[in-house]
Amino acid sequence: MTTSAPHPGVVVAPEVAEALAAGRPVVALESTIISHGLPRPRNLEVAHEVEDVVRHEGAVPATVAVVGGVARVGLDAEALGVVATSDDVAKVSVRDLAVVAARRGHGATTVAATAHLAAGAGIAVFATGGLGGVHREAASTWDESADLVTLARTGITVVCAGVKSILDVGATLERLETLGVAAVGYGTDRFPGFYRPDSGHPVEWRVDDPEEVAAVMRARAALGTDGAALVVAQPVREDEALPADVHERVLAEGLAAAEAAGVRGKDVTPFLLAHLHEATGGGSLRVNVALVLANARLAARIAAAHAGG
Repeated sequence: MTTSAPHPGVVVAPEVAEALAAGRPVVALESTIISHGLPRPRNLEVAHEVEDVVRHEGAVPATVAVVGGVARVGLDAEALGVVATSDDVAKVSVRDLAVVAARRGHGATTVAATAHLAAGAGIAVFATGGLGGVHREAASTWDESADLVTLARTGITVVCAGVKSILDVGATLERLETLGVAAVGYGTDRFPGFYRPDSGHPVEWRVDDPEEVAAVMRARAALGTDGAALVVAQPVREDEALPADVHERVLAEGLAAAEAAGVRGKDVTPFLLAHLHEATGGGSLRVNVALVLANARLAARIAAAHAGG
């Protein structure tokens, strides 16, 4: 990915800007997990833990959010606190950025918005939990995450744990292929299912170390195929995942409950996530934290290997 100047409306933190200018590794981090994904006060603790993991691996963390109407790539402690504790933080995709900025509001960035802002600042690697994708009822609702089309036009490497099993994983993989977004399995031939290491679907390509990912990134740039994202899908460790029987039972119960309650469209995902959290006694959130930390660690190692190349 070629380094570019950030958009005029984007503020890059001094530490991040200095690292980019010096060619040192930087990892972008999304902020929706802070504001919408975890309960307080654990959310702020995890935000600091994720940044600490990135630093421990020798990279600079750049958490992305909109604070007081300013799109920021890299947050100080005060701004991180605002995202974690304010009650008026909107969940912001690319289409929402300008509205929130114009209203001088606060916004936590999704995968799409984070990728857009990070790539614009010249950051090559981004860590998140899971990608958005095609929803199970998309044949009738046309409900598909904006993450997919944004990744199709954003040349950034995204380290994730696949997509949540509440989505239509097979259809999501088909859309990624159609959109020209490359997906590789990290240490696996199977596409991860977020809460589980295996979604039931294969990946066509496998990579086994950060240097191999960095080599793919450099080859993409040399061949001009880096106009879309590279998805590096790392499975959650089996000992940190939801047990298979629990996952299948709880998901089936959640889908049945949503159907019985008449939940449709965009309301299905938050309904199922809340059901998973309650039915697993918080186990789904523990998985979420574990895989986010693991993805941040891997992303930092990939960023270091890429910067060193």
